[in-house]
Amino acid sequence: LYNCAMPPLFRLLVIISLGAIIASLGSGLFHLARGTREDSGKMVRALTIRIALSIALFALIMLAWYAGIISPHGVVPRR
Repeated sequence: LYNCAMPPLFRLLVIISLGAIIASLGSGLFHLARGTREDSGKMVRALTIRIALSIALFALIMLAWYAGIISPHGVVPRR
């Protein structure tokens, strides 16, 4: 139906980035649940990494769109 010709390397990079974001979020949750004074700094570091990864992923997607690697499409209802 649609031509979804996204390069496999780009797709893999996006999936790895999302996995790293989720892992960092999980690490922050773990350190939050433990609640010790040392874990407070580790939690802040994990959440800072998550924010940096999210911004980097957003920038990567915007650059890929600008370069023509990916293209947006509207939602088309089925007939």
